[in-house]
Amino acid sequence: MVEFTVSIVPAEEARRRLRADHDLLLAGVNELAGEQLAATYQLASGPLGDFCESLHDLVAHVLMWDEINLAVLTEAVASRVHWSLDPRWETTEAGRLLNRSGVEAGRQLPAGLLLHRLRAVRDAVLGELGRYEGQAWTGAGQLPSLARGIGGLAQKVWTVPGQPAFWHAAIHLNQLPLASQWARPESTSRP
Repeated sequence: MVEFTVSIVPAEEARRRLRADHDLLLAGVNELAGEQLAATYQLASGPLGDFCESLHDLVAHVLMWDEINLAVLTEAVASRVHWSLDPRWETTEAGRLLNRSGVEAGRQLPAGLLLHRLRAVRDAVLGELGRYEGQAWTGAGQLPSLARGIGGLAQKVWTVPGQPAFWHAAIHLNQLPLASQWARPESTSRP
């Protein structure tokens, strides 16, 4: 059996990536009217993916996962396991269902409210991650999900399968920074 050791991205780097990822998304949508956000959007390489047909959809999709992931950390700190870490939710099919329903729910919100929510959640995520450094980031906790510390759990939930950790919108928009600027993700990542 081959065992892989994956480095946990340092807390400051995790915050830097998430901030840059949100800044990239917000820069692309901030000046757009609601109709422009809802317009069909396709990259030269193809669709945005994960049931996203517009930038409005992409904001809803990224926002949904940020809210889930923030709740994962909040529950872990309280010594509880978030529902999304249950094996029933850790499947490709469950991930697709969440992606589809999150995008559909986001379509019901006006752009202004959706963007306000995105900014508020971004601030909450960065604030939560800002609470951890050193041993507080990497030290094992009492829950099995905290075996690699809050940093290991954060890295697990903020990793798109097959992609570097702590990037999401940049992946959908084909705007990841150069590979030399990030580490490869864990093999166990979220749908």
